[in-house]
This record gives sequence, structure tokens and C-alpha cells, in this order.
Amino acid sequence: MSNTIAAALGTPEIIIILVVVLLLFGGKKIPELMRGLGKGMKEFKDGKDGADNDPVEPNRTNTNKPL
Repeated sequence: MSNTIAAALGTPEIIIILVVVLLLFGGKKIPELMRGLGKGMKEFKDGKDGADNDPVEPNRTNTNKPL
């Protein structure tokens, strides 16, 4: 039995799950949850790819003369 969860769920099951999620969180909270999920996935992908390294500015010499 190598069935995945996605293969085991049909259209009626997905609709029931969506209705339950809507009832639990409400219509206003769902976009906030999805936005947070998207940001989390982006941060994870950036961290995995090493994109979180800030570009280093070249060293600048101090041209001010001491008083």
C-alpha cells in the first residue's frame, strides 16, 4: 500500500476539509495565515539557498583628519 495522502483524498474530502478550516479560522484570518505561510516558505528557501547572506560593501577609507 504505497498510497499517498493526496491520492487518498477525493473532491468531497477536500471540500469538507476546506469547510472545517473556514469554520475554525474564519474568512478574515485565512489570508493572514496564507501570507504567513508564504513568507515562512520564502525564508526557508532563501536560507536553504544561502540567499540570506547580505552583500558586503567594500571597505572605505576614512579621509577625515584627526583634530
